[in-house]
Amino acid sequence: MKRRRVVVTGLGVISPVGNDLSAFWDNLIRGKSGVRSIDKFDASQLSTRIAAQVLDFTPENYINRKDARRMDRSVQFACGAARMALEDANLTITDEIAERAGVWIGSGIGGLETMEDQHQNLLNKGPGSVSPFLIPMMISNMAAGQVSIMTGAQGPNGCTVTACATGTNSIGEAFRFIQRDDADIMITGGTEASVTPLGMAGFCAMKAMSTRNDDPAGASRPFDRERDGFVMGEGSGILVLEELEHALNRNARIYGELLGYGATADAYHIVQPEPSGDGAARALALALSDAGKRPEDIDYINAHGTSTEINDAMETMAIKRVWGDYASEVAVSSTKGVTGHMLGAAGAVEFMAAILACYHNLIPPTANYMIPDPACDLDYVPNQARPKLVRAAVSDSLGFGGHNAALVVSKYLG
Repeated sequence: MKRRRVVVTGLGVISPVGNDLSAFWDNLIRGKSGVRSIDKFDASQLSTRIAAQVLDFTPENYINRKDARRMDRSVQFACGAARMALEDANLTITDEIAERAGVWIGSGIGGLETMEDQHQNLLNKGPGSVSPFLIPMMISNMAAGQVSIMTGAQGPNGCTVTACATGTNSIGEAFRFIQRDDADIMITGGTEASVTPLGMAGFCAMKAMSTRNDDPAGASRPFDRERDGFVMGEGSGILVLEELEHALNRNARIYGELLGYGATADAYHIVQPEPSGDGAARALALALSDAGKRPEDIDYINAHGTSTEINDAMETMAIKRVWGDYASEVAVSSTKGVTGHMLGAAGAVEFMAAILACYHNLIPPTANYMIPDPACDLDYVPNQARPKLVRAAVSDSLGFGGHNAALVVSKYLG
């Protein structure tokens, strides 16, 4: 069966550097960090006391107050970003199209804030104080469920949970639904709200995060020799994918065409990536093959680039394995120097950056890249955005558990 073409027609984002698309993109290309000292709770006993928090987010701007009170913060983010994405796409899910419109939104951790709050109620006041909404607020599929309820989309509905690869896998799976004619529209992406006492304490215990508490804006420094760990972020990135003819028939603006998706497993370790980069390389190669693209057709890679010692070196090796002699010619950047690591939302937000790089012919920089690392020797677009014709771009993500995923997007050329 001939595969149907899939395009991106709407983008919505709630992020540490802006709660609308314009602010998000402006801060990305300026390399302006959203990392700051944590002010949501007392973090004084934590080894890492900084995070990329979402600021000035008012759920009632997107959701009625009663519904918002029955949602975890991660779900509120997803609903806000989804509403923005549909408005950006100039699309309303009517009764006529509802059964052909789906929702696939993942979260790496789910309703952690809700779980923490209700656990305190249990300990302090007993079982009778636990909210009847605990379970539906906490479970990871509820972002997709609530966006479906909010929009009326009745097609394929679900979530992917693959840790930090969640957003990328979610978009890839939504892409497949449209390709194989199970839907004409998919509202898809990722969401996360894990800047909480337990979330921060867990990652601190793993010694995975930067402890550069006296320099929040400079703490996340992907591929830099002095990197010392990732910085937790939060937020949501939601996209509207459409079958090409459906988009053309309603004269939709097209940001780009989604061409390829690849997903693999390391089968190696619960948190460490396979050191040679084999799993990540296979995901990248599969995405290129699925897209019908050669490495030299790609002008930009939005890398996972977490600012951790092992990940950044391994990802550099993976790119070299796939791009070969051309690896030094392709522009590579990580936007986590600006947004921090948004966990389950990261892949979606970073794929949006890759799409916008194609759309605007402008590559966002790797912020805070100061000291080259011999183990990371590619062109990381340091500190300043780069005007460049971007015909096609790749975005890849790697998740705890050995999950690897990659997407290929290109300019829409008719």
